[in-house]
Amino acid sequence: MPTCKANGISIEVEQHGTKDAPAILLVRGLGSQLIHWPNSLIEGLVEKGFRVVTFDNRDMGLTQKFTEFGVPDIAELETKVAANEPVDVPYTLRNMSDDAIAVLDVCGIDKAHVMGISMGGGIVQHMALDHADRLLSATIVMSSSWAPDLPQAEPEVWELMFSQPASHSREDVIAHTLICDRAFGSPGYPFDLEDRSELIGRAFDRCYNPEGATRQYAAVIASRGRASDLGRIDLPVLVIHGTGDALLPIAHGRDVAARIPGAEFIEIEGMGHDLEGAVPGMIVEHVTRLAQSARN
Repeated sequence: MPTCKANGISIEVEQHGTKDAPAILLVRGLGSQLIHWPNSLIEGLVEKGFRVVTFDNRDMGLTQKFTEFGVPDIAELETKVAANEPVDVPYTLRNMSDDAIAVLDVCGIDKAHVMGISMGGGIVQHMALDHADRLLSATIVMSSSWAPDLPQAEPEVWELMFSQPASHSREDVIAHTLICDRAFGSPGYPFDLEDRSELIGRAFDRCYNPEGATRQYAAVIASRGRASDLGRIDLPVLVIHGTGDALLPIAHGRDVAARIPGAEFIEIEGMGHDLEGAVPGMIVEHVTRLAQSARN
């Protein structure tokens, strides 16, 4: 399925597997595109009997951009949220949650398993709160409740989140992204430099939109302060986090699982803030087990 209209915007959607199989919707994280899902993850889920649906979040990939809103002032937003003052952002994670549900609508899917990583895990939390009737289960990977007392990344790692390449040339963007990916990556499952460089290049060619990533981060900031709401989630939930996550330390995943009644927590030794090596295969097994238990 190419670009389609969903929730009033144009969203790029891809499907894998047979249409009569149980569906699982995969939700990407900040600044990433559907092509960032490892083939081994998608193929593994299809082999387990899932119909896999992926899509580009708003402002990224081939989905509609929100350039008319300009670039938010992140420092100002952080200050206002910390002071419990109202903020004005182009959209929130709740809007992005509605996008994801609309993708299910255009695919003709009544109920689905969902899995989100990082920011996508935050989107899945909103889906579980606002659209529980559409979900069979939820898997939240390398994400957070964004409770204010959670530990932060080391300063040098956090600074990389907001650093910029030397220029917006393809070569400089690849070089800079590799630096960031190394810092955020899995110490137990180091990535292949050649493969990662090729993927970064493909993502650049498909859509290079750093302003869109900033607007997405503004949505994350604006969605803080609702950690206590997670206690209202009432469906099968699996939370997965890596012991080597340098961006969101493992306490973030433990906190999410502790706040959701009945949630299961899985920690993967050596996994960082990415899906490398054997990690996708592990996640496929865990998600399949959750889906099977949700049917029983």
